[in-house]
Amino acid sequence: MNSKTLLYILKRIGLAILTVWVVITVTFFISRAIPGGPFMSEKAPSQAVMDALEAKYGLDKPLMEQYGTYLKDVVTKFDFGPCLKQRGRQVIDVISDGLRTSVKLGVVAAVCALIVGIVLGAVAALRRNKIVDKVIMVITTAFVSMPSFIMGSLLLVLFAVKLAVLPANGAASSGAAGLVLPIVTLALYPAAYITRLTRSSMLDVLGQDYIRTAKAKGVPAGRIIFGHALKNSLIPVITYFGPMLAYIVTGSLVVEQIFAVPGIGRAFVQSIINRDYPLVMGTTIVLAVLIVAMNLISDILYKVVDPRITLE
Repeated sequence: MNSKTLLYILKRIGLAILTVWVVITVTFFISRAIPGGPFMSEKAPSQAVMDALEAKYGLDKPLMEQYGTYLKDVVTKFDFGPCLKQRGRQVIDVISDGLRTSVKLGVVAAVCALIVGIVLGAVAALRRNKIVDKVIMVITTAFVSMPSFIMGSLLLVLFAVKLAVLPANGAASSGAAGLVLPIVTLALYPAAYITRLTRSSMLDVLGQDYIRTAKAKGVPAGRIIFGHALKNSLIPVITYFGPMLAYIVTGSLVVEQIFAVPGIGRAFVQSIINRDYPLVMGTTIVLAVLIVAMNLISDILYKVVDPRITLE
């Protein structure tokens, strides 16, 4: 690793830390600015009880003091504090439990989307303007245009209600079969998007001079396709894959709600509804860290895929 590459990585790490700090700061003050609070309910507690709860969790202190204490605990001890609604549980425990399920769903869905997208994109590019290409483009356009909550609901009605071949519940009690529909729902959009990315990028690569030169020299078609065209067309896919993986793992809010999957996305939705400030902060920080980390890894992988790229 040369000095320029090392300097670039250090700059990106510094920018990533700054980004996470901005996310923490904005989320902290916005969550506190929303009317209401974590201890409000249909049957409101007395003012004395409210004061005691706020004092117990430090919510009676000045806002800047709360912010400083929270930031110090996160940075020095990686402590997100206790859940305000799930009594006796720490935020880090809730996030860890949710991540186990969300990571399993997200990684499987992302790998499936990557494989399907690259294969279909390459086939569409090699069969440009043929029937296969047109069919793939129509299908991928439909999947890209359809929101995940509609696709999830359609799959739920078709396979769980009408055909009754798969369970509707994605909880652990349903076993591996309960994860099939959530994984398919999560994978359809990115698979369609990667297909279109791969096709357009590969068509551009196939029109380059070095591809025509290789053909003129009699290089086998398989070597041209897999050794040159496909490899060089994966750069935009790598750009998209890193943030996509982070989004699937921590941002599958709607899908986890539809299929009752006990992941971090569902925990995030519930924390917002319950005004559970520490859980909102914890899940937001995890999402931000994953996204900036995946972006950094994607940028570094550019150099691995295409040595001509210079990191500055």
